[in-house]
Amino acid sequence: MEVIGAQLALFRINAGLTQRSLGERTTASEETIASIEQGRRALMPHLATEFDQLLNTGGALAAGVAKLPPKEKYPIWAEEFMAYERQAVALSSYENQVLPGLLQTGPYARATFRSDLPPLSEEKTELRVEGRLERQEVLHRKEPVIASFILSEAVLKDHLGSREIMRDQLRHLRVCADLTGVSIQVMPLGINVHAGLSGPFVLLETSNHEHLAYAETQIGSHLISDPDKVSTLTQKYGMLRMQALNAQETKGLLDRLLGEQ
Repeated sequence: MEVIGAQLALFRINAGLTQRSLGERTTASEETIASIEQGRRALMPHLATEFDQLLNTGGALAAGVAKLPPKEKYPIWAEEFMAYERQAVALSSYENQVLPGLLQTGPYARATFRSDLPPLSEEKTELRVEGRLERQEVLHRKEPVIASFILSEAVLKDHLGSREIMRDQLRHLRVCADLTGVSIQVMPLGINVHAGLSGPFVLLETSNHEHLAYAETQIGSHLISDPDKVSTLTQKYGMLRMQALNAQETKGLLDRLLGEQ
């Protein structure tokens, strides 16, 4: 990504444009262009074509993007979000089907990937597990990220993979609950009002204090930068935090579940 970003910056400067003026002429924002040029964000094919046409590059950017080596550790549609996640100063994640990737053990992550349809090869599964575990470094940085996680109690009572895998996963969650900067809350079963019925999502704040949201579907994902939409999800997350058990109550729940194993 760094090479493509440097090429974009060179073409833009040679055309006599600033990041802002280029953004005004394309569908990309000034912030997006800056992130691409700094190698923090992947250049998407449709933007490469736009930039090529505007900057008269002869198709150089689109050709470069097409020749990038495949990255099997993450689905192609998630790579842009992963780039932001690595440098986030704050993360807020709501999940109601599986545990958040940043909190998963290797065996639990493997079980989630083995549930994919169509099935992944063993080689690709192991690469995805490796990539997921690498992402967790964000929780162990020298300057810790501020990370909030809300997850459904139903996820804790499933036995994805096996009972043994889930027991080890609960132990790992209990350890993560004591990490500096990390807050884990459980949305209890039987709640009468629920702000997260529309599904899981992630909020993040970048090192440049850009606020983004991310949501996955069965076959893709959406990285959301529209301020109104991000604000709506931020309000939902705030309501979810009030409806869920607090961090201390969640630790007690995890302790009880571990005692029952």
